[in-house]
Amino acid sequence: MRNPASRLATVDGGRLYCVSEGRSEGRREAPVTAFDTIEEDFASLDEWEDRYRYVIELGHDLEPLSDASHNEANKVRGCVSQVWLEKELRRDAAGETIIHYRGDSDSHLVRGLIAIALALYSDRTPEEILATDARATFGALGLEQHLTPQRSNGVRSMIERIRAEALAPA
Repeated sequence: MRNPASRLATVDGGRLYCVSEGRSEGRREAPVTAFDTIEEDFASLDEWEDRYRYVIELGHDLEPLSDASHNEANKVRGCVSQVWLEKELRRDAAGETIIHYRGDSDSHLVRGLIAIALALYSDRTPEEILATDARATFGALGLEQHLTPQRSNGVRSMIERIRAEALAPA
């Protein structure tokens, strides 16, 4: 989570970084991720009903998944709702392999959960994906205690799929 005494600065090709006040201009502390923004927004909402609405809104911003990508190969097993994750191997500015994800679901809430998972994992190297503890992160948001056991199992299935693909990205 960003320090409230910090401000955002664009550095290195438009990537956002958190820069503390009083430090030399342009000094980078940590990249500001989409998940950082989600975490801050979540913390600013007091009621769980508002948080549910926010999660659903996040799902509206998912990158579209083509009709052809709604297939058996992309389908995530272990989810009550229909869930599809499509991966694409890309190269970042440093030439490292990163994994880009697109996802979709037939459930509005699950689409939002996909958006949170992709904020954590999409456009990361396999090593970064494997080093990210999604269970702790989702737990810090308080999501697991407010989701049904079936939804929690579905989130775990998505995360296991992403981690398995990071082990063998090709």
